[in-house]
Amino acid sequence: MFGNAPRAMWERWIAPDERHRIPLACRCLLVREPRRNILFEAGIGAFFPPVMRDRYGVQESEHVLLRELAAHGLAPSDVDLVVLSHLHFDHAGGVLAAYDAEQRMQLVFPHARYVVGARAFERALLPHARDRASFIPELQELLRATGKLELVASPPAGSDGVAFSDTLGADYPLRFAEGHTPGLMMAEIPSPHGPLLYASDQIPGAPWVHLPITMGYDRFPERLIEEKEALLNDLEARGGGVFFVHDPAVAWARVARDERGRFHAADPQPTL
Repeated sequence: MFGNAPRAMWERWIAPDERHRIPLACRCLLVREPRRNILFEAGIGAFFPPVMRDRYGVQESEHVLLRELAAHGLAPSDVDLVVLSHLHFDHAGGVLAAYDAEQRMQLVFPHARYVVGARAFERALLPHARDRASFIPELQELLRATGKLELVASPPAGSDGVAFSDTLGADYPLRFAEGHTPGLMMAEIPSPHGPLLYASDQIPGAPWVHLPITMGYDRFPERLIEEKEALLNDLEARGGGVFFVHDPAVAWARVARDERGRFHAADPQPTL
């Protein structure tokens, strides 16, 4: 999770267990509008068979996202739109029903529309050998079969770097990056706290706000650092923050610089 950063450095941020594993969240964000409920990502879900759940250290056998939605008074049928930054299993697996050895995979949100970056979708269809295990082969066809899938093209070179989804609307600018996986799509969410970037794996948690810190999962770490710097410069200038998908303790934080000019996660919050 910390790429080439030495353990002596990163274990000050997150302590590993006896098997050298660290706790990670798969955090989604629910936006409730007057006429629709929007999910930004869906987490890992419960689609894994038991042997795979153990391999990846998934602690819960139930579909946690559905439990949390129910706590907010929402059934799966109440979800109108799901925005997926990319299609790695720990971000998109939650759109699938829980594992059942007697049933084929099926989507769990019967009425939902889906928004995915076009390049990210292409990558899931034709993955590289290095990241093939990160995708769910059946998922892409299930999404297409709904007839409710929008693939958003990345903005052209030389533009302001922002695109918009016809389904999601003009209130949610979309920014794209290539460093983690081709076509990663990040939504900017308007909030009382200022612009909030759902950065997904581009900045998965508070420690990764520090520019040199990347993940071993990132396809192009040097490019990711350059993309991250541009994002953080923009968010700091506008008083914005980052929503963290994988940080086990921090849901979001403001972007700030320390006395040495280094970016850091300021005023970290456990919930949003």
